[in-house]
Amino acid sequence: MNSMIETILAHRSVRKFTPEKLSEKTIETLVEAAQMASTSSYIQAYSIIGIKEQSKKNKLAELAGNQPYVAENGHLFIFCADFHRHNIAGKQEGTEVIPAIESTEKMIVGITDASLAAQNCALAAESLGYGICYIGGLRNNIKTVSELLELPDHVIPLFGLCVGVPAAQTETKPRLPLEGVYFEDKYPDDSQHIAQLEKYNSIVSEYYNKRTAGNRNQRWTEQITGMLSSVKRAHMKQFLQEKGYGRH
Repeated sequence: MNSMIETILAHRSVRKFTPEKLSEKTIETLVEAAQMASTSSYIQAYSIIGIKEQSKKNKLAELAGNQPYVAENGHLFIFCADFHRHNIAGKQEGTEVIPAIESTEKMIVGITDASLAAQNCALAAESLGYGICYIGGLRNNIKTVSELLELPDHVIPLFGLCVGVPAAQTETKPRLPLEGVYFEDKYPDDSQHIAQLEKYNSIVSEYYNKRTAGNRNQRWTEQITGMLSSVKRAHMKQFLQEKGYGRH
């Protein structure tokens, strides 16, 4: 096993950081690592916004659901799906690109490109000994976040990435069994899913029980179905359409 795989397998979310800020060189290195991620047809449909202004970080922490680590970290990156520059390129070349940009396909491309870049950034940060935490809570108030960051049409803030020196070590969270997510030649029947979910429920329940000294023993299916029992962020569809995505 090489050091990169060891870094990947040791991943855990960090939600408490020391006050130490990332250096400009480190920020640049992490962005360069993000840029080397695979990108659909070389389209590079994303932008990264680094947040240094503390008042802005504080506001983003509030908008994300009062998560203190959004305000208190070494650096905060916001990853955006971005086709605004492609619209500019179309004007430079005298080519109409708006119908393509506003298609559902290109929305998927932008989200995919940004996610791949973010994971490269996260792995690079962890390889340097930093901790990371993704922040999907920015989508709780995505329109206000977009206005705060002054994002034009065809640019949507997908999630944040907190990076910094961990203030404490946390445990890795158990994932689904390999045979519960990797299938060969065809998708499995429901009986295989049921067997793997029962196995995983025991693992997760034991993890929570140990982590909380017996105060929690929630099963994974119990936790996830509770989350899925109601529609969350129903405002997303309208926001995406207002930003010029998913119109075709």
